[in-house]
Amino acid sequence: MDIVTAITGASGALYAQRFIQGLVAAGVNVHLVVSPLGRRLLHDELGMEAVDLPAMAGTREHGVTLYNYNDVGAKLASGSFLHDGMVIVPCSSNTLAEVAHGLGDNLISRAAAVTLKERRKLVLVHREMPLSPIDVNNYKALSDAGVVLCPANPGFYLNPTTVGEIVDFVAGKLLDLVGVKHAYDTRWDPKNVRPPGAVV
Repeated sequence: MDIVTAITGASGALYAQRFIQGLVAAGVNVHLVVSPLGRRLLHDELGMEAVDLPAMAGTREHGVTLYNYNDVGAKLASGSFLHDGMVIVPCSSNTLAEVAHGLGDNLISRAAAVTLKERRKLVLVHREMPLSPIDVNNYKALSDAGVVLCPANPGFYLNPTTVGEIVDFVAGKLLDLVGVKHAYDTRWDPKNVRPPGAVV
């Protein structure tokens, strides 16, 4: 499989990292684009001075290819490049608006526009809250166009006790959405009930 993955400047670098690690563990070819503010995000939240592919992949042996954000002539910008879906994680409101209005002046928005044009799966992991009225209108336009809007809202029915478990829930949901098998704990089990009065 080939999955296009983009990182923009909304908070949530851990979601992107664990999603990419899940793709790599499944043997997926990852085509990665990071916006300038996405690079700032990786620095601020993961301490990366530059995009560290082994750290993002969780291993030195990986199938992650990094593309230049400004290269709108890259193969990701062409409908002739066949892939199995695109995920923008995290997705800023700025990128949300670019995709909703068909802009394509950078490789992330251009690849998203092509993904829509070719009727391939596009998943946006919007991280902003609360939503502005403009965000809501953009959600509607994107949903009407067939985009899967997957805000990074973790479920708590698995009774997580660490931040990592919460992150894995969201990353696992994204892997499910693009049809990639994983071992992250995301499945509802009615037997997994916390005793009354228990506190995390």
